[in-house]
Amino acid sequence: MDGNLEASIESLLNVEKQMRLAADVAGTKKAVIDIVQLCFQARAWKTLNDQIVLLSKRRGQVKQAVTAMVQQAMQYIDETPDLETRIELIKTLNNVSAGKIYVEIERARLIKRLAKIKEEQGLIAEAADLMQEIAVETFGAMAKTEKIAFILEQVRLCLDRKDYVRAQILSRKISPRVFDADTSKEKKKPKEGDNIVEEAPADIPSLLELKRIYYELMIRYYFHHNDYLEICRSYKAIYEIPSIREDPTQWMPVLRKICWYLVLSPHGPMQSSLLNSTLEDKNLTEIPNFRALLKQLVTMEVIRWTTLWETYKVEFEREREMLGGPLGDKAAEDLRQRIIEHNILVVSKYYSRITVKRLAELLCLSSQEAEKYMSEMVVSQSLVAKIDRPAGIVSFQSAKDSNDILNSWATNLEKLLDLVEKSCHQIHKETMVHKAALKVQ
Repeated sequence: MDGNLEASIESLLNVEKQMRLAADVAGTKKAVIDIVQLCFQARAWKTLNDQIVLLSKRRGQVKQAVTAMVQQAMQYIDETPDLETRIELIKTLNNVSAGKIYVEIERARLIKRLAKIKEEQGLIAEAADLMQEIAVETFGAMAKTEKIAFILEQVRLCLDRKDYVRAQILSRKISPRVFDADTSKEKKKPKEGDNIVEEAPADIPSLLELKRIYYELMIRYYFHHNDYLEICRSYKAIYEIPSIREDPTQWMPVLRKICWYLVLSPHGPMQSSLLNSTLEDKNLTEIPNFRALLKQLVTMEVIRWTTLWETYKVEFEREREMLGGPLGDKAAEDLRQRIIEHNILVVSKYYSRITVKRLAELLCLSSQEAEKYMSEMVVSQSLVAKIDRPAGIVSFQSAKDSNDILNSWATNLEKLLDLVEKSCHQIHKETMVHKAALKVQ
């Protein structure tokens, strides 16, 4: 059998040489594919690897022949008898396609398959390093969804190996606006001279599915940094996906998470905007507990922490079994801090000056704790306040800038002069009227 195989290959190699020297692209491609098929049918994997390398290195080898050979051989990866043979074939094809732009897409797919094998073997770091070699964003002929899927795989592997810095850098290659593209529009026919974009493989998810995967990975990244506002925005983006909005079993856990992370987010314009837009959502009526929780935050009234925790402790614990997992070990502590911050802001709206003792009573805290939380808010610039510690008085009045004071004085003087001018005009008018009346008499 081996003798027959060698003779058949030798014969086809001669045919390939003749076709190549005659610059017959179609004939060269056919001869190359026939050699690869012959090796596969004989299950001669080592010979197959050797022939792929040999054919790719032949002098003046046409690009189309190499592309056809690599594509044909890639179909045989799943047919390999064992893992070792599979890895060897992938590595051979990878080496052949390295540095060749016309097979860059095939090389990216090969690297992805090899990385998956490494990951299954528990070699996460190796798999991540392999994937980072490829910069698919520069591939003009690769389908948009395949590019996004590849970059998302790179991000996932970086997160799995806890390389958060590189995960962030890679995630920035994807603009969130790409997910808002209208997929229902018909694809334009490519003009002459345009790059022909390949169709994405069947196993590549749709754009909306990729959007969900992207934001789930972003949640993992922001969760590491306890960036509650960005986690909330990511859940909000998932919530807006039509397939999730249509299924109550899917949107309800996501909406619960949005509410929790809104409450956990530090006070600010973005948090306030999201809070009000979420309260307007009709679906929130399906979970009245969370509607009541958000309503408390927008109402300018002091919230008693002990009462709130007793009411929502069970719901808080339930999140462990819900989509996205628990809120984190630090979340309960942060929730208490956000309620205290809300209460301080409420007090600052109603009082211009207050004693530290009375403030601590309103917040259900000790004087030291009240002072600590208020100082943190002043440092983060979410509150304007001054503490007179010897007198034990807190002032919420902001110190005016010298320019503002001068401007207010100038405005007041302008108003005064305007009033004097109007008064003079009225006096002059009355004088003229009375003079006219005297003359008549």
